[in-house]
Amino acid sequence: MSSNDNQFPLWEVFVQTKSGTPYKHAGSVHAADKEMAIMNARDLYTRRNEGNALWVVPSNAIVASSPEDMGAFFEPSNDKAYRHPTFYVIPNEVKHI
Repeated sequence: MSSNDNQFPLWEVFVQTKSGTPYKHAGSVHAADKEMAIMNARDLYTRRNEGNALWVVPSNAIVASSPEDMGAFFEPSNDKAYRHPTFYVIPNEVKHI
């Protein structure tokens, strides 16, 4: 527990609704450890069969870019057009990309 408050560490919860689909951020839970975090996430975010799989990640382990980084941070990828899926034919049988 943090010495600043009386709550367990914060964990971010990601839910997969169907097999093969991306995980989506559902919310957060407080838990002492990863086992407690996954159980709390299950109880809060899948009690009505909203998902078939869960990820829990300590909030302090998540790193993200910020909107201020938009120009310089993403600039190198803008010159690599081959990274965009417009050059590929996606078969109709492929459901999730």
